[in-house]
Amino acid sequence: MRPDTTDEVQDRISTLEAFADTIVPGEKRTPEDRAVAGASPGPGAVAAGALALLDTPATGVTAGLPFLAQALNEHARVYAAEFGFSLDETVPPFVALSFEHRTALVLRLTAPGHPEKEGWVGLALFCNMSFDSAAHLHTAEAIASGHPGLLAMGWSAPDSDGLWRFPQYSYRRVLAKVHPDTTPSGSPA
Repeated sequence: MRPDTTDEVQDRISTLEAFADTIVPGEKRTPEDRAVAGASPGPGAVAAGALALLDTPATGVTAGLPFLAQALNEHARVYAAEFGFSLDETVPPFVALSFEHRTALVLRLTAPGHPEKEGWVGLALFCNMSFDSAAHLHTAEAIASGHPGLLAMGWSAPDSDGLWRFPQYSYRRVLAKVHPDTTPSGSPA
């Protein structure tokens, strides 16, 4: 637990981390890590900054995060009762679920016809974005800091001036002639 947070805030953080880890699984940060299940080797959405992205006001979900965490924990309680197993009460209910049960619950919440589907799918998309595009970071800074998702996808570093240039065409051929008034920076004149 982070020393600078209240139990309620820490519960929300660990619940949202567990959700993000269900969407893009990764390895545990420490052996005691409960939010990250360790279902996949290497870094996942949590290591890629899912919570930083969710906490970015531009996402439009930041104000709803306390409600989503609370709702997710309530769904976990109902799910556990349905299957007749008890949850470890030292952690939030969703965090207490095994990775397999977290995945099954998220599949239910995002299934066609679920009344809350749009909210859960939106949350899942932001978790994916944190890994796939580092949407909460400037791309050059993300690459320089070793962002795990961009590294996994093979993003190359920009040139020394911070711009990306591609000396080899992605289709292995020129698709169009450069306009004669194009400036050295690539901008139209």
